[in-house]
Amino acid sequence: MAIQDIFKTRAQSENWDLHDAGLKQQNETIEADVIIVGTGAGGGVTAEVLSQAGLKVVMIEEGGLYTSDNFNMDELEATANMYQESGGRSTKDGAISIFQGRTVGGTTVINWTSSFRTPPQTLDFWQKEFGIEDASQQQMAPYFEQMEQRLNVSKWAMPPNANNDTLKQGCEKQGWSWGVIPRNVAGCWDLGYCGTGCPTNAKQSMLVTTVPEALKNGASLYYRCSAHKLHFSEHKVDAVECRALKADGQTPTGITLTFKAPTIVLSGGAINNPGLLLRSQAPDPHGRIGKRTTIHPVNASLASMAHDVNGFYGAPQSIYSDHFQWQDRDGIGYKLEVPPLQPALSSQILGFHGLDLSEQMADLPNMQVVIALLRDGFHEGSQGGTVELDDGGKPILDYPITDYLWQGLKHAHYTMAEAQFAAGAKQVMPLHHDAGYAKTMAECRKMIDALPMEKHRERIMTAHLMGGCAMGGDERQSVVDNNAKFYQADNLYVIDGSVFPTSIGANPQLSIYAMALKQAKKLAQSLTSA
Repeated sequence: MAIQDIFKTRAQSENWDLHDAGLKQQNETIEADVIIVGTGAGGGVTAEVLSQAGLKVVMIEEGGLYTSDNFNMDELEATANMYQESGGRSTKDGAISIFQGRTVGGTTVINWTSSFRTPPQTLDFWQKEFGIEDASQQQMAPYFEQMEQRLNVSKWAMPPNANNDTLKQGCEKQGWSWGVIPRNVAGCWDLGYCGTGCPTNAKQSMLVTTVPEALKNGASLYYRCSAHKLHFSEHKVDAVECRALKADGQTPTGITLTFKAPTIVLSGGAINNPGLLLRSQAPDPHGRIGKRTTIHPVNASLASMAHDVNGFYGAPQSIYSDHFQWQDRDGIGYKLEVPPLQPALSSQILGFHGLDLSEQMADLPNMQVVIALLRDGFHEGSQGGTVELDDGGKPILDYPITDYLWQGLKHAHYTMAEAQFAAGAKQVMPLHHDAGYAKTMAECRKMIDALPMEKHRERIMTAHLMGGCAMGGDERQSVVDNNAKFYQADNLYVIDGSVFPTSIGANPQLSIYAMALKQAKKLAQSLTSA
């Protein structure tokens, strides 16, 4: 069955206004009612809401426009084209790998579709500790319900693949709670290659939902257009200065596009938003820009199973366990999930090189991996990292691993190994450069106890970037107020996951959608009633 590429079929019939900035031959100035920087979970929802309200919206995206006709399940091609720094983004010291999207639709195009509501414990913490208003579970429910309906979010109805089923079996045999993951898909073919862009348009990313709707409503889209600087004057932003990028998505063409509007919205994510503000020398009297950037630090455990797992097929994530997430015990909480196991991604997760990597990858069909996502930002021992600029003006994340986090990573290794052995693993290896396979839990526990918990030895990664422009009721501790308005400018708003003052404790996309919907509706009302 042929899959229609909506950026070819609808673009022409609905007269979409699309611009590849890399093809521009001269400098231009573009004006609109609202400029939105970024087209991911925050920017896509905001563009749809504001364009529906009759406002002239311009969307700016530094990544390229890649659509279903480009999605051929080639990991290397997708990573090079659609991931930040071609998949090479990491923390300042290189100790934590960062997987983040850079394409029209943002990370929603390459995520694994897990769609959780913000846990009520997180919402309660935000209200109590940061003065975030109207964010109780009951007050947020209508926004979650609307976005769940908009993006077809529901619990995965198919049986889990063997990779996910191993986690389920391990939890059941250990007596731990587990659940089925809600996913934002419609007519999913169960291919398993969500991380390379959905070739069937089943994933309800911003690429196939809100961005097209905004374009239908008359919005414009400029891609390969990198926001370089905000021009501030008299407590407001006058313009967004952007650099056009060549087809490689990295090299400036030398053309400058200047965007002007009475209202500017930043939706570039938890590293790029603070980076743009810092590069623009935005007023920051309390030094809060870039602070409290949280990441859900992730470590992993590898199991060799006696049967085929083939973790490269099927819905990437369908089973989770929050058994250790909110327990009343010392130490950080964490969520258990599994990652997809396509060859390139698996080799990155394993972290080995040369012959060691070849030997491990030979067992790929029998390989099973569990990951633990640590809930950072809730304890004095995990206050998140800081976004700063390198010598070239590029944003980088300095993220400290405290003793509190190291203890959490170690405890997570015990838990993951226990689940895998309980599910029948022949042998288990904590993913750490000094670890090997253990054939019993006692042997594995002894190995974990002896491992040096150090950066560049422990394998750590993340795909969840939050914070850096934290929301709150006290401007001395926050970057934006309860309406998502930048405290130091009257016409600048930040609407995406960068406003979260802590991590979520769950995959964050649905939290971003719901919070963006809430803030965009308020902004639309204020702009159209003025």
